[in-house]
Amino acid sequence: MRSKKYELKFYEPEKKIDREFLKSAAEIVVMTVITALLSYVITYSFGLRTTVIGDSMEPALINGQEVLVDRFIYLWKTPGYGDVIAFRPNGNENAHLYIKRVVALPGDTVVIRDGVLYVNGSAEEDTGNGELIEDSGIASLEITLNGNEYFVLGDARNNSEDSRSGNIGPVERKTITGKAWLKLGKGENSWGLVK
Repeated sequence: MRSKKYELKFYEPEKKIDREFLKSAAEIVVMTVITALLSYVITYSFGLRTTVIGDSMEPALINGQEVLVDRFIYLWKTPGYGDVIAFRPNGNENAHLYIKRVVALPGDTVVIRDGVLYVNGSAEEDTGNGELIEDSGIASLEITLNGNEYFVLGDARNNSEDSRSGNIGPVERKTITGKAWLKLGKGENSWGLVK
C-alpha cells in the first residue's frame, strides 16, 4: 500500500489590478492635463499677464506684482467707475502698460481743488488712500472728457503718474488694453481679484 504524502501548499492569491480603478485614475489625469492646458490657452490667448511698475496702486497692487488683464471684456461693455484698467499712454506700443483706476467717464467734467477730486461737480468720496491730492496737474482747471476719454488715477494719488500728468492726460478708449482682474501673490499681498 502506498502512503499518501500530504503536503501543505500555500498559495498566494493572485493580485488582480482593478481595471475600473485604473480607468478612473487615467481619466482624472487626462482631465487634469486638459484643464491645465485649456486654462493656459485661455489666459494667454484672451488675457495678458503684466507686472505692476511702481507704487502708484498701493495698497491694492504693489510694485513688481503680476496681474492678469482681461483683453476682451471691453469688446461688449465699456470701462466703468472704479475699474482698474491697463493702458498704454498715448497709445505708445513701446511703453509698458500702466495700471490705474477709472475715476471719470466720457462726458464727465473733472477738476481737483484743494486736494479733492470733483467729478461732475461732486466731491469724490473715494480718495484713494484717504489723502488730499497734493498735485492737481492738468486737472487744476476743469476738464470735460470727450466721447472716448477716461480720467484715471493711481490709488496712491500722491505717488502716481496718471491722467493729471500732461504727458498722459485723459486716456483714450483705443489705448486701453483691458481690465485688470486677477492679482498674483507676492509677499503679504496675496492672490485675489483686483478690486
